[in-house]
Parts: sequence; C-alpha cells; structure tokens
Amino acid sequence: MTETVNITLGAERLLVELGYAPVREVVLKNNRRVDILGLNKPGGLVVVEVKSGLSDFRSDTKWQEYLDYCEEFYFAVDQHFPINVLNESTSLPDITGIIIADAYGGEVIREAASRKVNAARAKKLIQQMARTAAMRLFEKAVG
Repeated sequence: MTETVNITLGAERLLVELGYAPVREVVLKNNRRVDILGLNKPGGLVVVEVKSGLSDFRSDTKWQEYLDYCEEFYFAVDQHFPINVLNESTSLPDITGIIIADAYGGEVIREAASRKVNAARAKKLIQQMARTAAMRLFEKAVG
C-alpha cells in the first residue's frame, strides 16, 4: 500500500474510534473533493485532508475551501512528516487539527477548533455523503 493509503486508513480508524462514520472522497457543493468526511451520531461533520509529504502539503491551496463544510478540520500525516512545519504560525491557522496516522490507527496531536456549520449546508452535505456511500455499496454489490 502507498503511504497515502496507509495514512487514510489510519485516519479512518481513528475517526471510527472517536464515534464518526468516515466516507472517502466526498464531493462538496463547491465541487471540491475532501479526502475523508466523518459524521457522528449527533450530526457533527469533520473533514480530514491526507498529506503524504511536505511537498503535497505545501502545494495544497484548496483546503481552506473545506472549512465552511465541517465543524472540525484536520490534516492527517505520517510520523515522518516534519511536524514543526505544521506548528509554524505562518503555516496553519489554529483552527486546524493535526492527526498522525499509519495503516493501523491514528492519534490527534493537535485538536481542531470547533465551529458551527450552516444548518442547510450541513443537511445537504449529509445527504450527499449518504448518497455517495450508498452508491459505493451498490457498485460493490453488483461488481
């Protein structure tokens, strides 16, 4: 498996431990695709953007467009990622959380700040997430 796949799997396992149901690659209304969208029982939404390395992180200019669609936003990286870069004040705003992950799980090393999401936007996103997951189950069932 690639490092990106391992980080994604570990981040998903962590989300499940934290009470979220994760779905990969969900398209938002702004036509951006998040790496992982998690939904908890009360309806809270979390976005996790997976970064396989420093160049991947530095080249990502779209992640701020995800913030209006989630209560919490995290970057997931592996243990070899230079964490000091993420902690620089010019690198990430304090609202972003950081997850260290591998294929077996993950750990939140910096909590994301929680904020409100527009209720109508959240409802539409939950519907999109459910439809995405249902279609994937259907496609898997019929091969």
